[in-house]
Amino acid sequence: MNSLKISGFNINSKKKIVISGSKSESNRVLILKYLFKSDVIIDNLSNSDDTKVLLKALENQTDIIDIHHAGTAMRFLTSLFAVTNKKNIILTGSSRMQQRPVGELVDSLKRLGADIIYEKEIGYPPLRFNGFNQTSKLIELRSDISSQFASSLILVAPYLNHGLQIKLIGNILSKPYILLTCEIMKRFGFSCVINNNEIKIEPNKKLSIKSYSVESDWSSASYLYSIVALSGVELNLSSFKSNSLQGDSKLSKIYENFGVETYFKNDEIILKRSKSHKMKRFIELDLIENPDLAQTIIVTSLGLSIHTKLTGLNTLKIKETDRLIALKNEISKFNADVIIDGQSIEIKNFPKTLPENIEIDTYNDHRMALAFAPLSVLVKLVINDYFVISKSFPEYWAILQKLNFNLEFDN
Repeated sequence: MNSLKISGFNINSKKKIVISGSKSESNRVLILKYLFKSDVIIDNLSNSDDTKVLLKALENQTDIIDIHHAGTAMRFLTSLFAVTNKKNIILTGSSRMQQRPVGELVDSLKRLGADIIYEKEIGYPPLRFNGFNQTSKLIELRSDISSQFASSLILVAPYLNHGLQIKLIGNILSKPYILLTCEIMKRFGFSCVINNNEIKIEPNKKLSIKSYSVESDWSSASYLYSIVALSGVELNLSSFKSNSLQGDSKLSKIYENFGVETYFKNDEIILKRSKSHKMKRFIELDLIENPDLAQTIIVTSLGLSIHTKLTGLNTLKIKETDRLIALKNEISKFNADVIIDGQSIEIKNFPKTLPENIEIDTYNDHRMALAFAPLSVLVKLVINDYFVISKSFPEYWAILQKLNFNLEFDN
């Protein structure tokens, strides 16, 4: 059944926790390294499944490339294969990946001069690539579906003979990820200018960088923030920067709502729960720039019995699962009220005590397992299909064991 019984009632907080590199940074750097045939040395590369899948795809010499559940790989490889004039290459993924829209990105690439064919349903993978001849440098791109579409195009833009100008149309979702892409481009020596909703990248096929150090993953750190908020322990995490490029570094501010203070020391962050903090009765947060934090925050709110509403969650419907429905299903098991619509979730009316040994279903979604595990500092849990964490944070269970969580795996 692949279930995990977990409890964390006696945490040992004296050990430093090392989190591997950001998969968002790692995947962007790998695309640039491949595209420009660079020998750049990458330090602290992510060990996530998503990054491993991308590496394997870049090394693949076959005509069919299967990226399984890796959404970032699908979006980034779509542009990469298109502009590098790949022919008769099919890019596919899992059944869920074939339900995740990619039409806006494909349409943009076609307007640039790419020949891409949908193998099954229009607007969705699998995709067949049949060559490229740049016919334009100006495109309009809807930015209210996925920020990865814009990032995918930005990464390949310098490779194009005429560069690229992108006009973003609509509400820009997860904008920090677009800014992250642009900043990484600059570190590699490329131009990337963002002016309001317009992005301009000049052509340039020469890299001016020999090495790149990937910062540890702030999204992964969110689950440790939740542990501190729920238990009151102090944790040391590395390697993190106060001037991080990652949008989810906003964690350090968000979790002040739950009494967690962040102290930067060299390449470490020290997390402590404030003794003077007074918990709010109601918290409302707009996560349009940080939707991947929604599951972590809402589970923290459940554990602390804080009436919380999260908005700006439009993209959660097209992730590994419909995360809003998944959250409603699982949180309801704890006898709390959950209200969802197309872009928000609200949790309120908590039980006096949380029920024990609730089984958490994970829906093939790594963040469901990762986000609910911290709740085990309060009550024993069972997490089904616990192995899904390997998609983004494979060392998570080992870290919790290091902290003295009790984990019983049933394979």
